[in-house]
Amino acid sequence: MRTPVITLLILLTSSLAIGQSQPGDRPQPASQTQLPPRREKPAPDQTPTFKVDVKLVNVFATVTDPHGAPVVDLTKNDFAISEDGVPQKVAVFEQQSEVPLSIVLALDASGSVRKDIKFELESARRFVSSTLRHNDGLSLYQFSETVTELVPFTSDFQRIARGIRAVQVGAATALYDAIYLGGEALADRQGRKVMVIITDGGDTMSRTTYAEAVRAAQQAEAIVYSIIVVPIAASAGRNTGGEHALIQLSKDTGGKHYYADSAASLDAAFQQISRELRTQYLLGYYPTQRLADSDFRRIEITITRGSSASAEAAAQRQSQAGDGEGVDSAAAGPYRVRHRRGYYTSKLN
Repeated sequence: MRTPVITLLILLTSSLAIGQSQPGDRPQPASQTQLPPRREKPAPDQTPTFKVDVKLVNVFATVTDPHGAPVVDLTKNDFAISEDGVPQKVAVFEQQSEVPLSIVLALDASGSVRKDIKFELESARRFVSSTLRHNDGLSLYQFSETVTELVPFTSDFQRIARGIRAVQVGAATALYDAIYLGGEALADRQGRKVMVIITDGGDTMSRTTYAEAVRAAQQAEAIVYSIIVVPIAASAGRNTGGEHALIQLSKDTGGKHYYADSAASLDAAFQQISRELRTQYLLGYYPTQRLADSDFRRIEITITRGSSASAEAAAQRQSQAGDGEGVDSAAAGPYRVRHRRGYYTSKLN
């Protein structure tokens, strides 16, 4: 009677052993998961090496002669560029750049420009007609107590013209909000990015500070052109502080400011902007050194043609110069060059 019992126990034990040995009856051990290659720890006397992706920095430069006319016959060897005082090698150079344009056209529709709004809109329409190409894009904004995007980026002139006709005059002026939102709109665009602002210079309503607006424009790599409408040059009601803020913004981004006191002068300003946008130089470089504590990197471009002056001497002349339009490097010989004064390596929260 004991033999069958023993035999049965042996068979049950064997079955359990075989069942436990089947692959797939239990989860695979975690060690079989694909892991990245193990990094060897550096020896105590070694310093770890970190690789950093260095992005190409693009800078658009406008070069003019003593009469303000564009200079269009320069070559790559006529330019010298530095970042935070460190010379850089020009990796990209294009003459009379045909890179597509993205333009934010921001029109002041506040009560302070009510009597001048008609000729502003007419001049703006002529500017769009003469400047925009099929591969460009323009976004139309109006700003008063609020900022409104009337037309998103498009190259359709008729659609933009309808947007211009739809501008409605409001009360207050949210100028810095318009600059901030325009910068945000341009941030993700490719190619050359431009902001053209028509205003009398006063801000009375913005939630955005001037510093925030400037940084948004700089981070978008936008070139800002300010057309300051001043019908009466000696008017006691002029907002000179606002005017100076726009002048500085244009200078810092490589653009230019204009004063307009009539329809003819406004048209002239638009014509100069349009001509300048077609005669710029594109320079690109890969930064070789970043030692500054700040996340802002300062760019300096000088023209070397026709002079033996060093970049240091040119930079010294620039630092001694007064207010101007754009970062106006005191170039060698008769040339003047404007470009954005630098860029940020981090984003504004």
